[in-house]
Formats: sequence, C-alpha cells, structure tokens
Amino acid sequence: MIARIKESIIQVNILEAKNRLSQLIKAMQAGEEVVIANRGEPVARLVPATQRTVRSGGAGNARAVLDWLERHPLPVYARRSAEEIDADIEQERNAWD
Repeated sequence: MIARIKESIIQVNILEAKNRLSQLIKAMQAGEEVVIANRGEPVARLVPATQRTVRSGGAGNARAVLDWLERHPLPVYARRSAEEIDADIEQERNAWD
C-alpha cells in the first residue's frame, strides 16, 4: 500500500516498492520524497543519484516556463504579433504550390 505521510512524502512497503519501482522513481524525480518501509517501519529512502537544483514548481511545468519567459524576453527586433506569424505561415504554405 502506498501512503502519503506528508504533502511531499510517500511511504511504501518493500513489496509495493518492488512492484511499483518505476512509478516511485518518477515520483522521486518529480520532487517527491519516497520512503520504503518494512512492516510500516521506515528503512530506506529513494534519493537522486546526483544533486540538482530544485526549482519551485518543477522544471517544465507551465508556471516555470512562463516565469522563464518573463525573465528572458525576446529582443524587440524578434517579436511578432499573432497576425504576423499567421501571415508568414500562410505565405510559406502558398509557396509550396
């Protein structure tokens, strides 16, 4: 049985950990702490093999992407409106004929 003992801590018994190892590794990579227990008593913990910078919200989620874009705006010369982009796409499509 998988139990959540705190908001970001998952505890599983050994047999469950064996059966769901790939899911537990993915949870650990997503920032969850995974504790393996023997008859309800914690005995081990999954941790990343290498230390990495922890980012709030996790890298790749929508908020992290929007925050990055806000900190790294496009230069003025590279900015285009949606209409300009649509017009360029249409022009390229018409050039295929």
